[in-house]
Amino acid sequence: MAQINSNYLKLPGSYLFAAVAKKVAAFREAHPEADIIRLGIGDVTRPLVPAVVEAMHRAVGEMASCETFRGYGPEQGYDFLIDAVIRAEYGSRGVGLDRDEVFVSDGSKCDVANIQEIFDSGSRVAIGDPVYPVYLDTNVMAGRTGEAGPDGRFEGVTYLAATAENGFAPALPERPVDLIYLCSPNNPTGTVLSREELAKWVAYARETGAVILFDSAYSAYIRDPGLPGSIYE
Repeated sequence: MAQINSNYLKLPGSYLFAAVAKKVAAFREAHPEADIIRLGIGDVTRPLVPAVVEAMHRAVGEMASCETFRGYGPEQGYDFLIDAVIRAEYGSRGVGLDRDEVFVSDGSKCDVANIQEIFDSGSRVAIGDPVYPVYLDTNVMAGRTGEAGPDGRFEGVTYLAATAENGFAPALPERPVDLIYLCSPNNPTGTVLSREELAKWVAYARETGAVILFDSAYSAYIRDPGLPGSIYE
């Protein structure tokens, strides 16, 4: 007889951003005059830039001709795209990577959710607080977190507090962990970890054998040349 994964029952009643959207809709209905600044899930607000539109048009044109038609792409991504990622995202920061160190997927949210599946279910997880919900929810579903207490915090998770008191730069965990989720620039605090802060985490991971899952989805927003856009720096 098929059994449900009981770890799903540990999750809160709904996805955070869906709950935020419902609250915003209810508030807007009750206060139609209010000028609302939305801090929920991000969405695009401006049209695509011309370079993107032109590239997409060229790609569609390739698919319309027998001479240039492409079927399924390579499972790790096209070499020309991987080379462009290495050159623009890492080479510009003085970081050298080989092609087999990069793979192209359908987006960082799916990667963050899926990559934890390659690690043992008993791995101890450290997650920022506050945090992007996918980091926590996927580990809850995998059975790594134990039960949630009355405050909603899970007993098996090491929470890395990011507060005004510590400059939104969490301290190293006080108990041993195996997987560490770091996001810089951070969602939701907006904080960018300094080179010294990231070096501290790299040293900790090397010393303890922990794996850092570094999410740099917002690195393009960094304008200060003194701030690292990648932990590989």
